[in-house]
Amino acid sequence: MRALRAGGGPDGGILSPETEGCARPEREFAFLPLGPRATLPPVSDTGKPVKAPPEDPPETKSGKSAGPPGEKPVDAKGGKAAETMTESAPGAAASAPSAGTADARANGAAAGERTNGEQIEILDAQGPSTLDLELDLTSQQKIAVDRSLPVERRVEAFEDIVESDVGDTSLSRARNLEREIGLRQIYLKFEGDNPTGTQKDRIAFIQARDALRRGYDTITVATCGNYGAAVALAASLSGLRCVVYVPETYHTRRQQEIEQLGAAIVRVPTDYEGAVALSQERAAKDEFYDANPGGANTSLQLRAYGEIAYEIYDELRDAPAAVAVPVSNGTTLAGIYRGFLSLYRRGRTSRFPRMIAGSSARKNPIVNAWEKALERCEDLDPKRIHETSINEPLINWRSLDGDHALEAVRRTLGWAGGASDKEMTRLSRMIREKQGHNVLPASTAGFAVLLEHHARASLPGDRYVVVLTGRKS
Repeated sequence: MRALRAGGGPDGGILSPETEGCARPEREFAFLPLGPRATLPPVSDTGKPVKAPPEDPPETKSGKSAGPPGEKPVDAKGGKAAETMTESAPGAAASAPSAGTADARANGAAAGERTNGEQIEILDAQGPSTLDLELDLTSQQKIAVDRSLPVERRVEAFEDIVESDVGDTSLSRARNLEREIGLRQIYLKFEGDNPTGTQKDRIAFIQARDALRRGYDTITVATCGNYGAAVALAASLSGLRCVVYVPETYHTRRQQEIEQLGAAIVRVPTDYEGAVALSQERAAKDEFYDANPGGANTSLQLRAYGEIAYEIYDELRDAPAAVAVPVSNGTTLAGIYRGFLSLYRRGRTSRFPRMIAGSSARKNPIVNAWEKALERCEDLDPKRIHETSINEPLINWRSLDGDHALEAVRRTLGWAGGASDKEMTRLSRMIREKQGHNVLPASTAGFAVLLEHHARASLPGDRYVVVLTGRKS
């Protein structure tokens, strides 16, 4: 995950010290530029330069005289010209060695340069190769899953994996969408850059690390698909066992992926909310790590999603006018809000973005509470929640972190709304055609609500961020 970069003003510039009132010199002086070990020419009593006597040409390591510049070196013993080849930096002329280069030779030798007359090869600022980095991550994975090693070492190795693979997703301006829609400065925060293609990897990996650190050997979660795949991958890379509860009526395309990652799937005759309850009961009974939303580890999940806010700030150097997020349980939106809250309290941003929540129309308690001006989220009637292949990631009759998300929307003067399957499908196709991102249709729900508001009352020219989830091909 990306660390917050300090410094700079809200517009991305570097804050400079005040210069008014500083004393200025009465006259300016011209300085003669001196190269390394250069000396001023001698001057006579009359002030005129005195021509310095010629110096004996220095000898090279092979005993040959360097001679005047531009001429071939001469053998000090026989006076015979010697053919040599030298390499210099691009654009620079090859220079003859001088008496003052002994230190340079010593430094060059210490840095690994060849000084035995062979062709010199200088690798300036050469970093580790991609292969070296891949091998290093592979070795870290082996350490993280090795249960015979101390926990501290395994945690350290797994942290390297998290830092390398999770988060730091792209934020790009969608100019083609802007022209199509008529709204300037739309930025797409594409969470499809994560290992399993969704923002769920952020909380899955951070909780796997927490479970490993606290001595758990098994992690459990209930899922409709995406979160289960993320937790299964994190568990496989950290050496944890994984137990995933899936409602038997759900036939997610990611079930095979979850099984291939070594997780045990428990199909239960209930809906998603019931699967969460069963997973939590199993965690309490068998001392599994509970990675479900709305549980004891909610604060850790919110902190992980807060990284999205830090990454947005890192690119824009201030808060945008609004951030549109798809919501189901509400954890992602609540976490992004917490991240911007931290930035604002520390004086990093000049304002707070409006948080916009989008979900499937009439199938989410957060949107329902907003539209009906309820103080808190209330459970919906499960019988009135109808699942489709499009809205499945969004629908809930109970939003486990809904109150956190509802508070975020209200405190930032944002808004919430529902989107139809048809509209979400249309927007996902438009994003793919105009911007090249293959996004999950359900992840465009926040974008749909933003555009609906813009159609009713034109939004001012500003910066608007849309959080999107990748779609597995």
